[in-house]
Amino acid sequence: MRLIIYTDGGSRGNPGPSAIGVVVQNEKGETVKKYSQAIGETTNNEAEYQAVIFALKKIKQLFGKEKMKQSEIYIKVDSELVAKQLNHQYK
Repeated sequence: MRLIIYTDGGSRGNPGPSAIGVVVQNEKGETVKKYSQAIGETTNNEAEYQAVIFALKKIKQLFGKEKMKQSEIYIKVDSELVAKQLNHQYK
C-alpha cells in the first residue's frame, strides 16, 4: 500500500491562534480522509510539526501498525524547515 499525506499548519501571529490540516490519499490520488483542527496558541513552525505528527497518528489508527510497517508513506509539507529536518538536512 502507498499513501500520500498532505499536511499544513499555520498560525495567525507568531505565536498566535493556530490550526492544522491533513489530507490522506491512496496511490490512485483518491482522498481517503481529511482532517482539520484548531490546536490553540503556537508558533507557525510548531503548527507545521503538529500537523505531521497528527497525520502519522491518524493513519496508524486508520490502517493499523502492522499495515503501516509494510506501506510506503509519502508526506508532503509546505514548510522548508520541516521538510529539511525530516530529511536530515537540518539538525
